Amino acid sequence: MTDIFALAAANLTSPAVLFFALGVFAGVARSDLNVPEAVARGLALYLMLAIGFKGGVAVSQQGLTVELLLAALAGVVLSFAMPVIAFALLRAFTRLDRATAAASAAHYGSISVVTFVAGSEFLQMSGMVASGHMVAVLALMETPAILTGLMLAGRAADGPDARTRSELLREVLLNGSVVLLMGSFAIGWISGEPGMARLDPFVNGLFQGVLALFLLDMGLVAARRLSGARKLGFAGGVFGIVMPLIGAGLALATAALIAMSPADAAALMILAASASYIAVPAAMRIALPQADPSVYLTLSLAITFPFNLAVGIPLYAAAARLALGG
Repeated sequence: MTDIFALAAANLTSPAVLFFALGVFAGVARSDLNVPEAVARGLALYLMLAIGFKGGVAVSQQGLTVELLLAALAGVVLSFAMPVIAFALLRAFTRLDRATAAASAAHYGSISVVTFVAGSEFLQMSGMVASGHMVAVLALMETPAILTGLMLAGRAADGPDARTRSELLREVLLNGSVVLLMGSFAIGWISGEPGMARLDPFVNGLFQGVLALFLLDMGLVAARRLSGARKLGFAGGVFGIVMPLIGAGLALATAALIAMSPADAAALMILAASASYIAVPAAMRIALPQADPSVYLTLSLAITFPFNLAVGIPLYAAAARLALGG
């Protein structure tokens, strides 16, 4: 128990989390502090490039292993399955319509890249270094949940027109975050250690500062999304905290089943507990325009993201250590 509190305290006092808190404060206080949209997008692109490249370099050292394949399979299965649980809970305990509940549920099968990045930094700080191939698992978990969400919403029965299907397929397969993550991962894998030597000052030296600035912007955005909390009600707010714990628990059980290391298990738990606020909202705007974006963005960005950043990440790391040793 002492370890959990120590890890939580270390996370809460890290510069990245404190900058996120500063952003929330500035947003709630209605300060004119603002990160331009173009700058915020550039920061996001940098983070995805850096984490993908570093993961690819790590895999180039390890090679293609059974552990990688099992972790990838586990991630895909979780991504398909978790929206079903989320949808059942939302329909049972909230008054959300079917489309909005399905769209919201899809966010909880997909992942948040920034949550994974913050979690990876925390794991490294606490001596738990996850394998580089977990970046590939991250990329694979981006899209299956979108398909599950559409099935839950009954899109197949509605018969979307060819244009909607083609737009959705393009959004899913050529989503910018997926392309950059997988592309950077492949480049890191191909270039290996020599490539890292050339890019080290860029992908490592700048990383912490860029992450802090990006989380400052995320804090500002999260504060603005609190307007959707009234539509969710108390049960919806509780869901935004309980669902990450359910996802993390399922990931821990899966990790134990396939004999993952404690660090990789913690990384999988962070992925399963996170909620997308980039890829899935973009897809839902095309596929389920009738769903209320203020609800699913409030859930993923204003409730689940801060919970994971402040409490969830150290909790998942401690649970992985306790359950699997290390």
